[in-house]
Amino acid sequence: MININKENLSYTFDYTKQPMIKVAEGESFTLSTEDNHSGLIKTEKDLPLPENLRPFSEAVPVRNNPVTGPVFIKGAQKGDLIEVTIEKIIPNDYGISNTAPGSGMLQNSLKWPELSEPYTKLIKHLPGPSGTTRDGIGVFNDKLSYHLAPFIGTIGVSPEFEILSTMTGQFPCCGNWDCRDIKEGSKLYLNCYHEGALLFLGDVHASQGDTELTWSADEIKSEVTASCRVIKNKSIPYARIEKKDSIVQLFADSPMEDAVQNAIIGLMDWITQDYGIKVRDLYVMLSVLPEFRINVYQMVRYSFKSVVGAEFPKKYLF
Repeated sequence: MININKENLSYTFDYTKQPMIKVAEGESFTLSTEDNHSGLIKTEKDLPLPENLRPFSEAVPVRNNPVTGPVFIKGAQKGDLIEVTIEKIIPNDYGISNTAPGSGMLQNSLKWPELSEPYTKLIKHLPGPSGTTRDGIGVFNDKLSYHLAPFIGTIGVSPEFEILSTMTGQFPCCGNWDCRDIKEGSKLYLNCYHEGALLFLGDVHASQGDTELTWSADEIKSEVTASCRVIKNKSIPYARIEKKDSIVQLFADSPMEDAVQNAIIGLMDWITQDYGIKVRDLYVMLSVLPEFRINVYQMVRYSFKSVVGAEFPKKYLF
């Protein structure tokens, strides 16, 4: 069982909050994170209803989706770029997924009205080859099990104003992006707006399908190990991800078509500026290369902006 220091939890990306730790560039640090319901849903008898989520459900606005932090990164200043390397994500020994009234893609379904009713599903996590759940197995029931794929759902540095860590928290430097590529081995790039950058992260998922249909993935407590590097005097239009074999430009917007277009524009800026490919050649490449992808990470109607990623293979960055 993962223990959480409640004093380190926040429900906003708050630049006024005192740092919980200060780290040097390249120094690994480990944070414990809470699940999206602040640890109040523990069994399948605990339903995601306001009366079971007090006092957080009574706050205005509602307090959910806690993040841990901030982490002060030595040497970071406003106008720099922060590279966050996700080194390890260890999920709790179980996770919770649920449906709740007024949430999810099919919340108003007339065909299946039961999908709007409160329901909680507990998912057991078994250790994998590493001896931990970082590469473990999710047990849905006695017939269905699958490999876990943990990632950080909400992460970012504090902007110049305080914002919520939930549905309104989707900005170039921080967001409830629910992006499965913010995972072990990935590097996330974020603009810095304050001394120390002030990094928060939380809302970790043990696994999730495309779009988080119900507004709930495999929600978990976790332990996340990361390290940071400061890239001086550089900024980007929106958060970016570097994976082992590809680069991904994130963007959140509504409707989804606008998110896709802005992700492609950001990707084209990235490639033409950093890798020198001519813009006309790149434009055609994006239309003909079979490995170019538009990933849908988050698309919960009535709730969030759509989060997408334009992904390009590194092998073509000649």
